[in-house]
Amino acid sequence: MPTSPDYSPSMLLTLAFAMALVAGLALKFWLASRQIRHVARHRATVPAPFAQHITLAAHQKAADYTVTKGRLGMLEMVLGCVGLLGWTLLGGLDALNQALLATLEGGMWQQLALLVAFVAISGLIDLPLSLYQTFVVEERFGFNKMTLRLWLADALKGLAVGVAIGLPIAALILWLMGAAGPLWWLWAWCFWMGFNLLLMVIYPTFIAPLFNKFQPLEDESLKARVTALMQRCGFSAKGLFVMDGSRRSAHANAYFTGFGAAKRVVFYDTLLRQLAPGEVEAVLAHELGHFKHRHIIQRIVTMFALSLAGFALLGWLSTQVWFYTGLGVRPNISLDPAITAAPNDALALLLFMLVVPVFTFFISPLFSQQSRRHEFQADAYAVTQASGADLSSALLKLYEDNASTLTPDPVYVKFYYSHPPATERLARMQTPAHP
Repeated sequence: MPTSPDYSPSMLLTLAFAMALVAGLALKFWLASRQIRHVARHRATVPAPFAQHITLAAHQKAADYTVTKGRLGMLEMVLGCVGLLGWTLLGGLDALNQALLATLEGGMWQQLALLVAFVAISGLIDLPLSLYQTFVVEERFGFNKMTLRLWLADALKGLAVGVAIGLPIAALILWLMGAAGPLWWLWAWCFWMGFNLLLMVIYPTFIAPLFNKFQPLEDESLKARVTALMQRCGFSAKGLFVMDGSRRSAHANAYFTGFGAAKRVVFYDTLLRQLAPGEVEAVLAHELGHFKHRHIIQRIVTMFALSLAGFALLGWLSTQVWFYTGLGVRPNISLDPAITAAPNDALALLLFMLVVPVFTFFISPLFSQQSRRHEFQADAYAVTQASGADLSSALLKLYEDNASTLTPDPVYVKFYYSHPPATERLARMQTPAHP
């Protein structure tokens, strides 16, 4: 009588990873294909609810922009899948680790070198598509305002910030993994959360100005209007600023940044050029709705909980030999008791960051749904504090100016969209508030 094969944990992980990777890629392709076909099929006619506000030319531009990005996204999916296989099951990460071990032996410097080399190689692999997205796709549709010189300056600044902040953080986490005992992951999580909270405070003041200029809002009438709105809503901010977003893109936006006393309101200069004062007030009221409903706090708590679970899982997986071998990596194990093996901590970090998204992709619709619910709640709050007509007209202008399609595929929306489609948002604004 035939016996069933004896699958080791390593083999089971390999099979699970390969199946999840293939299933995820197939699902992504199916969703992207649906989106492209649906948008192209509705390209010829502006949807009836928008016919009086959106021109056919603008609607077709949005359709073409969406289709172009969708096709580029499909290429990016394939390359990402190939790259992930190359790093894991095909032995790329293992080869890089062995080469660095031969050069630097084991220890903190070898582990940091592994992290840096991985980031550098991955960045170089992603570079052609990034350049194509910015200087071909965005340029073709009139959104890119960046010169190559500015792009290079941003890249160098980003590299400097990454080295200045990322390397010390990586070194501390690696040190904790090796020196803090079995509960290192709990200490690492506490540090990571503390750093993220600190970053919310220092980012607006010290990091963001490295990339953009922030000037105080000078329009006194708009400033008075916005200040009155924030007072009505019981919200205080450190200042109202205008960011030179037009240096890089024609896309418009407004956002809150910072945490606690460091909160500030930031308007893109493109937004102020495109919207009337009442519409700017309505957009800001929507953002205030997120604070009124404590969405920011909810997201921070969710991030805390998920990261705690992630660190705990990493703490366990990093001690399992099958976790490495099942993903194509030879862990650093010494067969001689008198010889201390090189640490596997950097390997564990990289493998975890590479593999976990393959499995968590399938639950991403849950987070998208929650985000859309928050957007509906913020819209409902905004129409109680500002003009609903102004909010509707502002959204229509932003959809048009950002070339956001008005006819997305419903299934694609449920899986990916963090914001509801324009049709649903405007329909909700004309009905009683929803919980």
